[in-house]
Amino acid sequence: MRAMRTKKNQRGISFIGLLFVAVVLACIGVVVAQVIPTVIEYQAITKAANKAKEGTTVPEVRAIFDRAQSIDDFHSVSGKDLDVRKEGDKVVVAFAYEREIHLVGPAFLTLKYQGQSQ
Repeated sequence: MRAMRTKKNQRGISFIGLLFVAVVLACIGVVVAQVIPTVIEYQAITKAANKAKEGTTVPEVRAIFDRAQSIDDFHSVSGKDLDVRKEGDKVVVAFAYEREIHLVGPAFLTLKYQGQSQ
């Protein structure tokens, strides 16, 4: 004869536990969905900075960057926000900016991005 199963022997997740896990995963998914566009924007800005380093003067570098900005359609950094300097015989274009993502109530997620041309 088989022994009857008791609650002690059963394993698994309860409905309340399942709901809790689903809510946590949904919240993480919402935050990730808001962060991904900022990462894509950062990549576009880095690409524009790498294009802009081909300029020889500061106004030329900023103009090249602004053209790339209008093509890739990002607004966090413009040509006037760039730090353009020369290291040896190379032009280096650096940038830094912050993006805030509203979470809930008074809570914000602040992302700080910085980079430079390679």
